[in-house]
Amino acid sequence: MTVSYDVENFNRGLIEHGLILPTTVKGAYGRGAVFEDILRRFDDLLGRLCEPEHPQEMTFPPILPRALIEKLGYLDNFPHLAGSIHSFMGSEAGARELSALVNAGERWEPLLDPTEVMLAPAACYAVYPNFSGLLPEGGRWIKVLGWVFRHEPSDEPTRLLSFRMREYVRLGRPDEVEVWRDTWLQRGLELFRGLGLPAHSDLASDPFFGRPGKMMAAQQVEQRLKFEIMVPVVSLERPTAVCSFNWHQDHFSSKFGFRSSDGSLAHSACIGLGLERATLALIKTHGFDPTRWPQYVRAQLWP
Repeated sequence: MTVSYDVENFNRGLIEHGLILPTTVKGAYGRGAVFEDILRRFDDLLGRLCEPEHPQEMTFPPILPRALIEKLGYLDNFPHLAGSIHSFMGSEAGARELSALVNAGERWEPLLDPTEVMLAPAACYAVYPNFSGLLPEGGRWIKVLGWVFRHEPSDEPTRLLSFRMREYVRLGRPDEVEVWRDTWLQRGLELFRGLGLPAHSDLASDPFFGRPGKMMAAQQVEQRLKFEIMVPVVSLERPTAVCSFNWHQDHFSSKFGFRSSDGSLAHSACIGLGLERATLALIKTHGFDPTRWPQYVRAQLWP
């Protein structure tokens, strides 16, 4: 099948086939039943791939304590992506004032106050505070699924304000963590290519903010701390990152005090798979109707 890369036509096809449900906000579309079925089947395939190593499962809400976001330095590095939750905490008079402003079409947000929580920018952030002291022999491997938020409104169907991340987190000695990341980078490539996707990997950096952020991004690439698996979805020249591999070194262990079983400094790494992006990559590569996808792909997703 010949694949052309046209964002507008791809969006139109997704909508016409009921795969996504548009709203009035960029990057905030709904998902149809077929889209959700593909997404769940892909996540199930991930689960079967990792099952032999028995990762510990954790589940968290899509919010994090504001104090944790501050402690992790997220607002220092990514203020442009953050989502703060505010609520009305005023009096009845204040509520009447707010209502009047809303009905007059005027700005009412100044009458809200920040709550103690913010929207989670990464599913793995809630994991690290659960560990302190010595890790068991061999470290820890955790899996988590969560809705995350990043303020990147866009007409591109792959760039969403809120989306699901399946993340795998590894805690342990630096050598254990690096080998784990490199091993799963190859397994990730095999997974996507085995589903017929033209995937490749490359060094990458996070979207740090501002001029200092450019230096941090360059350092991240130089130290080979982040890799991405990319698949063309909306552009052949600018393929979409469907999976990222991040080696944090001691960023989290130094903040929460967990150490390797021998008492040495522990490191951490995570694998983040964008479930919506993986679903869109499958649709882009194989077509809008999954009943017509190649049998070897269907056999893996619908065993």
